[in-house]
Amino acid sequence: MGDVYPTIKAAVVQASPVFLDREASTEKACEFIREAGKNGAKIIAFPEGFIPAHPTWFHFYPGRSTQAMDLCIELFKNSVEIPGPETDALCQVAKEAQAYVVIGVCERLPNTLGTLFNTQIYIGPDGKFIGKHQKFTPTGGERLVHTAGNGDTYGVFPTEFGPFSSLICGENSNPLAIFGLVAEGTRVHIMSWPNHIAKNAPPLPERVLIDSKAFAQMSKAYVLSSCAVINEDMIKKLKVAEDNEKFLRNPINYGGSIIVAPTTKVIAGPLDGSEEGILYADLNMELSLKMKLRHDFAGLYNRPDIFSLKVNRSSPKLYEANMIQNFQLCDEDSEEELKL
Repeated sequence: MGDVYPTIKAAVVQASPVFLDREASTEKACEFIREAGKNGAKIIAFPEGFIPAHPTWFHFYPGRSTQAMDLCIELFKNSVEIPGPETDALCQVAKEAQAYVVIGVCERLPNTLGTLFNTQIYIGPDGKFIGKHQKFTPTGGERLVHTAGNGDTYGVFPTEFGPFSSLICGENSNPLAIFGLVAEGTRVHIMSWPNHIAKNAPPLPERVLIDSKAFAQMSKAYVLSSCAVINEDMIKKLKVAEDNEKFLRNPINYGGSIIVAPTTKVIAGPLDGSEEGILYADLNMELSLKMKLRHDFAGLYNRPDIFSLKVNRSSPKLYEANMIQNFQLCDEDSEEELKL
């Protein structure tokens, strides 16, 4: 009989967050997960920074301007701790949907002020948190609010359908990042994208199509590209100049969510930038096998005697304390020793 390679249903969400509202954006994500789960999806992909938003204002305001800093403060106030109430809610609804969920969040480290990561989190159909990926290098103005991600968040994550992977926005053009995931055997790759990219760049849907097809060609994996869109609430809160508002109101500049097969054929989408919705497609895992028999760039179609890649998965440590300090807390009634 031999091995059997399953066909699974995938869902790609295209939507705008509830701009800079962590709780409302989480609830909106949960609604999409419930809908996709009812329609039989086993893997559900979301855009970059969906909770609570991507820092799109750096395209329109100087980094240290009053407008940008006010929005950065709101971003931090609405950022996500992992684990936390938002991840708990997402885990619960993923369990209800019995689906894997990959969603972009603005992550903050517990008990800190000022340090944020551009992160994708992975949740399993059992409702358990699997892991996360932090964007290696924030792009452009993102660097003013996001710090660089750590190597210990890079790599595939296991599913019963085989290894899955994800990268964020511009990372999906990084040849080394791509090859590392190909070498680990990714079969489904999730790309999370923001609301739009720079005004002087080609429209986001063009970039998404190029990167999605390129990744599929190199990996022979399915690619799920999830893009955000712009809504009236975002435009109102950004308070941009007239020419920038005109850019934001033109749906050609955003959207473009698609699903691409290992053959590089687009099998769902693209979704127009003027709409929110969910794309669905059936992913036949045997197709990846067929394509890899021709080009397996991490195996028969490569030369390890010529090329090799080293990945550092260690987590950098900024501060280590190897002493236990004793503190004494005194009040009128008692004196206790606190050990930290």
